[in-house]
Amino acid sequence: MGNPTGFINIDRKTARPLEPGERLKNYKEFLPRLSDHEAGRQGARCMDCGIPFCQTGCPVNNIIPDWNDLVYTDSWRAALVSLQSTNNFPEFTGRVCPAPCEGSCVLGITNPPVTIKNLENTIINRAFEEGWVTSEEPGERTGKKIAIVGSGPAGLAAADQLNKVGHEVTVYERVDRI
Repeated sequence: MGNPTGFINIDRKTARPLEPGERLKNYKEFLPRLSDHEAGRQGARCMDCGIPFCQTGCPVNNIIPDWNDLVYTDSWRAALVSLQSTNNFPEFTGRVCPAPCEGSCVLGITNPPVTIKNLENTIINRAFEEGWVTSEEPGERTGKKIAIVGSGPAGLAAADQLNKVGHEVTVYERVDRI
């Protein structure tokens, strides 16, 4: 961890959502992302706690302390790689997840926890802005065909992983859209 006293010296700050009246005017994002500077400060609040309970509190076991530190050190591309190593779709899971990681954050015992959800969203939003998120065709197809039943987060993540190794994947969903 780059800043061993960040959790003491830096207050928690989250992005403030737009007011409902403003949200009704368009279909754009209503939770603005943190500035890069503020995201780095929030990443510095991660406290090298020894046992990162945030990671085990996370349903997808995101490697949260690593990408918090990478944001703190302004290593955005590496933060994206770390985030995507455990999460196929941070662009939507980071928005709908109730953030049990923050409830598991050791800092939360005595202080407001690290703004993990905001940092996750900031990483993926910056990655899209920079053009770092692209579709990648597998190098070689295996010739195997796989059926996935259900288009929830687990089904889509399984389909994504299977496609990455070259299998042809079809996702079946009983409702009329994913």
